[in-house]
Amino acid sequence: MAGLLASGRRLDVWLFAVLVVLVATSSLRYVVRHGLGLTGALVLLGAALLIVGYAARPILPKRAGVPAVWSAVLACLVAVLTIAAPSFAWCAVPVAFAVLQTVRFVPAVVCVSALMVVITASWLRISATVDPVMIAGPLGVALITVMSFRALDVESKARARLIERLVAAQDDLAAEERRVGALRERARLSRDIHDSIGQDLSSVYLLLQAADRSWVRDSAVSHQNVRTAIDMSRRGLEEIRQVIHELSTDVESSALTEAPELHVRLRELEDRSHGTAKVSTRIDGVPVPLSHRLAAALVASARGALANAQEHSGADHVMMTLTYTEKEIRLDIRDDGHGFDVSALRSRRVAATSDGVQNQRAVTDESSSMRGLGLKGIRDRVLELGGGAEIESEPGDGATVSVWFPIGRSAQKSDLNRQNEEN
Repeated sequence: MAGLLASGRRLDVWLFAVLVVLVATSSLRYVVRHGLGLTGALVLLGAALLIVGYAARPILPKRAGVPAVWSAVLACLVAVLTIAAPSFAWCAVPVAFAVLQTVRFVPAVVCVSALMVVITASWLRISATVDPVMIAGPLGVALITVMSFRALDVESKARARLIERLVAAQDDLAAEERRVGALRERARLSRDIHDSIGQDLSSVYLLLQAADRSWVRDSAVSHQNVRTAIDMSRRGLEEIRQVIHELSTDVESSALTEAPELHVRLRELEDRSHGTAKVSTRIDGVPVPLSHRLAAALVASARGALANAQEHSGADHVMMTLTYTEKEIRLDIRDDGHGFDVSALRSRRVAATSDGVQNQRAVTDESSSMRGLGLKGIRDRVLELGGGAEIESEPGDGATVSVWFPIGRSAQKSDLNRQNEEN
């Protein structure tokens, strides 16, 4: 039923209780004053039917026309009882509320207005003179009741629409958050694959290529390169298993990684970097334990920077420097290769993301595009964890990739700021 006001269950209970009290007192008053004759019996029967009919409202069928018929019957019962005994006029108040809740605005106004006219006529019938108050009073009460319910109905519907929009907005927000989360996870996977498995596969490729060239003239070197490629393949398989393990289990990101473990993982990259450049590692400062996420980000950043240096820089030497300070931990990867124009690389990346045609042109230079992908992955990974990244290079003057993360109190402030920005 689409009534004028969809009130709560508590209001219905109170209205029914008030109606029972009014019907009981009006019936008692009539019997006391006029006795229990045929008319009195009919009045009591009508009073009982009024209570039963009112109580049946919650179980009325929802078919079209049923609420209107019920409202008309209930109003007629009150009208007949009021004509027989004007004291029943007070029963019109809860009945009017029920009608306003059951049928739409126009039929409700007509029904309540007709009921008020009957009540006014019944009071005038027992009055010795025409009292204007008996005319204006019921009509004024009816008008105020209808207008109040009308205002409440408008507010109730507006609130319902607002709640619906809010729920829809929350659903859209949740869907967008899931989509953004999926995109972030895809970006993280692409970075990890590029900086770990991608580097191993590139090393295997270079080793097998070197073995193929020296197969005839120097079989010992070829065999050594093949054995090294086999070892790199095994390590690449371990990397794949590690990625699968992290995806299938909940890795505690707040778990601490001790400094010696991080140093060992960084020095392992010296042996795993197979190219023209020699890799060296240096540790400065007082080491401190780091969270699993920061340690993994440092290793991945070093791996990605080494891959770029070995494949694209033409360097003879690469130096990795891990520096601990009171406020931050910093990793610098410096190569003595031919370098590149950082501003030109950045402009090509922006053009590639803004125009599909320019994107095709940008990737024609494989070396530049792969270097840009690796460096962008390093920057994105570091920024997600509240750190910073910087790339310094000039053509002919090598390149330096630097990443840093706050530690200690600086890390706590950084985490708090990042949480506030996300909220």
